[in-house]
Amino acid sequence: MPLTKSKFRQDCLEKMKKSRKYNKIYTDALLNKALMKVLKAQSGRNILFYYPLPNEVDIRKTLQKLRRKYNIFVPFMEGKSFKMVPFRLPLKKKKFGIFEAGNTLRDIKKIDIAIVPVVGVDANLQRIGFGKGMYDRFFEKLQKRPYTIFIQKELCYTKEKVCDIYDVTGDIVITAREKIIQNKIYKKRK
Repeated sequence: MPLTKSKFRQDCLEKMKKSRKYNKIYTDALLNKALMKVLKAQSGRNILFYYPLPNEVDIRKTLQKLRRKYNIFVPFMEGKSFKMVPFRLPLKKKKFGIFEAGNTLRDIKKIDIAIVPVVGVDANLQRIGFGKGMYDRFFEKLQKRPYTIFIQKELCYTKEKVCDIYDVTGDIVITAREKIIQNKIYKKRK
């Protein structure tokens, strides 16, 4: 029986649930360090961050370090998708338990870098998310595709192509132990 997108998502979510919780602080610190290294190598000034849920990688330290030097944006839920709003405090807990900055009248359509949480990735380095399609709808509205960084606690990867054509494609996946670059070369983090 061939692997389907929903079966792969289910397997990845199970793997996430079983992942070790006792070293979350250490794992998050490793991922933040790797993320900073990747971001410093990029030239973009406008960055879309996500604000983490409890089961996602906590990238708030990187967000806090970069917010004075870069234009930082976070998602603001609107219907079945979201729009970008400038990161500013205080954050309010909204739908799905996601913390959001306040709404803005600005219509921001251009970012240089997007940092996106993933549940899993397929052979094309396309994103398997939580199944709501919010990032897919959001990326479809952008004028220009940004450099896309996928963040994942533990690698959940399949060599099969299970994603749909509209699923977001990443440039790099950062995990606690390794990186996958779009040309499918595994590279150990130094």
